[in-house]
Amino acid sequence: MMNLQIAFTKASGAGNDFVLVNNFDGALRIDYPALARAVCDRHFGVGGDGLLILERSETADFAMKYFNADGSWGGMCGNGGRCIARFAKEEGIAGATQKFEAIGHLYQAEVGDGAVRLHMKDPVGFRDGLSLSIGGKSLEATFLDTGAPHVVIFDADVERTDVRSLGAAIRRDTLFQPGGTNVNFVRRTGPAAIEIRTYERGVEAETLACGTGTVASALIAAHRFAMNTPVETLVKSGERLSVSFRGSAGNWSHVVLEGSAYLLFAGTLTYQTEPPRIVHSS
Repeated sequence: MMNLQIAFTKASGAGNDFVLVNNFDGALRIDYPALARAVCDRHFGVGGDGLLILERSETADFAMKYFNADGSWGGMCGNGGRCIARFAKEEGIAGATQKFEAIGHLYQAEVGDGAVRLHMKDPVGFRDGLSLSIGGKSLEATFLDTGAPHVVIFDADVERTDVRSLGAAIRRDTLFQPGGTNVNFVRRTGPAAIEIRTYERGVEAETLACGTGTVASALIAAHRFAMNTPVETLVKSGERLSVSFRGSAGNWSHVVLEGSAYLLFAGTLTYQTEPPRIVHSS
């Protein structure tokens, strides 16, 4: 058993909240999945939808690693990417325009006083007209990987949708195995505007926002309803994110996600490695 002192920052991107750890100097050598489970616990840890690790990169200003609250590998996180970009600027690791590495791809971010613009990876795996049978109901769905896998379902009554139970069932549907998928329930609200509620795998619950889910939902809505770019999205937190793009279904490019990214507070925690848990924070 060993106790480690770990500095952290709590961050929020449109309500999607994260614990951010700066390991740019490489001094912290630890089991990140175990740390994610401990620090993201909302009762015994700091609390968050995921853990962001900032590390040194040989090809960019820095590298980002993202782990879901349950310790699973998160892939790319659009809201987390905007948060870590703001942190890197404020810490002097990168400038207002920066590049960072995540899951083998270089992302560019532009950090403003309010919003952060994040240039996303070109989406892949577009599959439209999928038929799902969930709880005796037939649902039409569309799949798109925007750095993380997402299913989009259009729902005119999205405010009353049972996101937790429906999302959990779709997330584990055999059609999306073995990795599973995130699930977005979307309602059109204007000529180029939508409302989104998202069930995130790894959190296994509805979150207040999801960056890659916002991108998937906006692109698929643009395809479905012939929307012009940018598409404005209202997420569960009440904040709005903007998605701009070029191209059309299955051939989208130059995708940019823009929205808020806040650094809420910073502190130091005492992490017990065996069994993994937070024993103190300040």
